[in-house]
Amino acid sequence: MTRPIPMPFFQRPWMLQHGAAAAEGGNKGLKGVLAGGITGGIEICITYPTEYIKTQLQLDEKGNRKRYSGLTDCIRKTVIQRGFFGLYRGLSVLLYGSIPKTASRFGAFETLKNHMAENGQLSISSKLLCGLGAGVCEAVIAVTPMETIKVKFINDQRTAKPQFKGFLHGVGRIISNDGIGGIYKGVTATILKQGSNQAIRFFVVESLKDSYKAKNPQKSVPKLLVGAFGFIAGAASVLCNTPLDVIKTRMQGLEAAKYHNTADCALKIWHNEGISAFYKGTVPRLSRVCLDVAFTFMIYDSFMDVFNRVWYTTDEIN
Repeated sequence: MTRPIPMPFFQRPWMLQHGAAAAEGGNKGLKGVLAGGITGGIEICITYPTEYIKTQLQLDEKGNRKRYSGLTDCIRKTVIQRGFFGLYRGLSVLLYGSIPKTASRFGAFETLKNHMAENGQLSISSKLLCGLGAGVCEAVIAVTPMETIKVKFINDQRTAKPQFKGFLHGVGRIISNDGIGGIYKGVTATILKQGSNQAIRFFVVESLKDSYKAKNPQKSVPKLLVGAFGFIAGAASVLCNTPLDVIKTRMQGLEAAKYHNTADCALKIWHNEGISAFYKGTVPRLSRVCLDVAFTFMIYDSFMDVFNRVWYTTDEIN
């Protein structure tokens, strides 16, 4: 059915070719970029404390260097030593990274979906490939440098005399000490982690949405249900790839130099700490990621609904 053209553009047809209303298929990706960027900023402000605790537990090693006995001990010691807002140390780093990360993720997904969908629907393999592409894109553009900086900042707070006085100072010190490559530590592990993460999450969410819509592709999915689908998708991704997250975190820490590469890091963790070390931080990561993915898809879908009401692509108008 032909979609009605917004009234302002009846008298200004040039807008259909050159304005926001024109938006060729590529602008579906632009919608994803804008909605994703807004979503990323809101979501990280809600869920950051669990990310902080997860990273602290993953950096905690066995023996004399071990500082925390578990999740509650880590929270208790952090609050005692630095107050409640100690759980938000490093938030600015992740906030700066979350906006471009989520923007690139959803922008890539919408772009790939636009090219791979048939009659608006994705096949099983297409859902996985679109999610994988979105994960690889965000890993290269935003996740690797910002995650490396974030981990180094949190790791720095574990020392007796923290070196970093703020975001710009800390980034300057990292680049001064390690070069520009210093913020791309663990890129292989990050690509593997983000690629598998988003392949799983988008596949689960898109599949559950398709099941709910059944034979009516135009059927609207309630936002709370979208959040529930995101929660399930987040749990699935955590259970499948926490080992990659642990390896990535170790590769990005201040002591990353003791690992030759991703494979060497995995072997040393296995040899020195056993298989259970690959699942360190699973509980806080599970709580954070499930809420993160639930909020992300709910917020993203809400903004996309708003954009779709006021910003039409050419194929939607025709």
